[in-house]
Parts: sequence; C-alpha cells; structure tokens
Amino acid sequence: MQTFDLTTLPPGASLRSVSAAPTTIAGRNALRVELTESVSAGKYGVDYVDMPTFVILPAEFENGTISVDVLARLNGHAPDIARGFSGIAYRIVGAGDCFECVYLRPLNGRPLNPPPPRDKRAVQYFAYPDWRFERLREEYPDGRYEAGADIADDSWISLAIHVEGLKLSVEVDGKEVLSLDQAKAAPVRGRVGLFVDIGTVAFFSRLRITGSEVRQNSN
Repeated sequence: MQTFDLTTLPPGASLRSVSAAPTTIAGRNALRVELTESVSAGKYGVDYVDMPTFVILPAEFENGTISVDVLARLNGHAPDIARGFSGIAYRIVGAGDCFECVYLRPLNGRPLNPPPPRDKRAVQYFAYPDWRFERLREEYPDGRYEAGADIADDSWISLAIHVEGLKLSVEVDGKEVLSLDQAKAAPVRGRVGLFVDIGTVAFFSRLRITGSEVRQNSN
C-alpha cells in the first residue's frame, strides 16, 4: 500500500488547471483543491466539465484500489450547474491526454432530497476524452455509468474505487454504489489524480493506493 496523507502537496505532484494548498477543515488536515480563476472563467466543455482538471500525484496505477476521504462544497461563485464535483482520476497519461475518473456530486446526495433524476446522479464515471458524462447519458439512457448515494456537501465522504481491467466498482462510505463490467477506456498504466470541477472547492485527505508503484516519496 502507498499512502498520501495530503497534509501538504506531495513532492513530485503537478497541477493541471487547479490550485492546491494545505489547510485544516472540519478538524482534519487536508489538501484544498479548486479550479484556477482563469479556468473557471473559461468555456463550458473546453476548459471545464469532465476535463483534465486535477492534482496529478507521483503514483502510477493500472489495477487495484484507490481510496480517499473528500469533503466538498460550492465556492462563492458557483454556476447553477455546480454540484460539488470532486473525486479520483486514474490511469492519467501524460498531462491528462487520457484518463478515467469517478467523481461525486454531493449536492445530488439522497439526504438532500434532490428532484429526480438528480437523486440517481450522485456518483459519476467517465473516460476522457471520448466518454464524458453527456455522451454516456445520451448513449446509455439507463444511467448505468452513474448512481445515487447517501452523501451531502460539507461532510467527509469516504470514496473507494476498485479497478481490474475493464471492471470497476465504487464504494461510498463502505457501501458499493456502482459496478461496471465494461468501463470505457482500455486499461493502461498512468498517474492518479485529485479531481475537481466547476464551482467546487474540495478537500482531500488520507489517500491510499494498492496495486501501484510510486515514483517519488509519498507524503
């Protein structure tokens, strides 16, 4: 197992369209991650929304398990579409030429009683660049690439993904909420990232990886 406590930005990490800084939130040391102002002021579908917007960690991963604790909230200038988007990017190639991602929408969590169909859209899988959430919804109207969950904004959430080839299962607070036999990207070895999207400030803590190699010292 490799660990990143995320009390500071790990040595060897890099930023793609985000800022990151250590902080303390809800009694825990964590890494605060948010889109840069220039990206937030950019264009929908070009600068943000299922784009390579993450902290890239110095860890390589293809198959195994990644878990992290995340707390997300809207920032002070969130657009109407914002839902507290935050999660795990994995198999990142290059600076984000391709990758897969599982992210949360805490404001779609069932405890907040969101209107249908948002109540079934608290967890999302996508694969960049070809299979972002809008295409997945269009071509798979059964919603198989997203799921509901008992989560909320401003609360710590335990997110874990288990990856083996094209198979993926997602656990939220220890409960499986999403299972896929056919993910949308060929398995490759790549980096692991802390993903955020528009209108969100996210706090990440206690990331754990198995089935991986870490190129540089973890923190």
